Amino acid sequence: MRGMRSRLVAGIPALLVVTSLSPLLAACGDDEKPEATSCDWTQTGDAARDVDLPAKTTGLSGDVPAVLTTSIGELKVTLDADQAPCTVASFSSLAEQAYYDNTSCHRQGNDPGFEFLQCGDPYFDPTAADADPKTGTGNPGYTIPDEVDGSETYPAGTLAMANTGRPHSGGGQFFIVFGDSEFPPDYTVWGHLDAASLELVKKATASGNDGYWAQSGGGRPNTPVTFESIDVG
Repeated sequence: MRGMRSRLVAGIPALLVVTSLSPLLAACGDDEKPEATSCDWTQTGDAARDVDLPAKTTGLSGDVPAVLTTSIGELKVTLDADQAPCTVASFSSLAEQAYYDNTSCHRQGNDPGFEFLQCGDPYFDPTAADADPKTGTGNPGYTIPDEVDGSETYPAGTLAMANTGRPHSGGGQFFIVFGDSEFPPDYTVWGHLDAASLELVKKATASGNDGYWAQSGGGRPNTPVTFESIDVG
């Protein structure tokens, strides 16, 4: 994304903070277990909710199922631990620690080619007339490495990580793409929704947004989407 739309996902005040690198899963034979991946979490000390750091290594691989129980129904997703092992490990750790429970998606874009629902910020209160000044900055107190190779695309149903526009600046915020979108390949793709779950998101987002984030793009969802619980595996 370039210009205003280039900041569509990370344009509200700074979202997170970061640094890091991590290798991808090493190739292995059919009879071998995948080697553990080392993940370099960088602590920032400004957590929206207190959580423990994920383990430094992860053995996750392949497709990992997850169910996101929300106010609009159950969203069934498949997480891609081969493509984004550290991102999936971080999300799994945060979900296990209830980091996302009772949080609501704070930003929605409905422009053709840029259709997304951004979630994962504990600071956002969908019942407040004015957003908390910290809305858009909520993170778990650490950043995670980008897991991109330049070939990323963002069709409807994609789960991708939000960032501040700087390398390795993702943390806990992510976005759900509900219409084929034209983001540049700067956002880690780490999963996708099944067809029925995508329809639930499309139905909810069809009511549009309030334009609250007009300067950077989009607004607060007119139909709130709140996470009640997340189960991974």
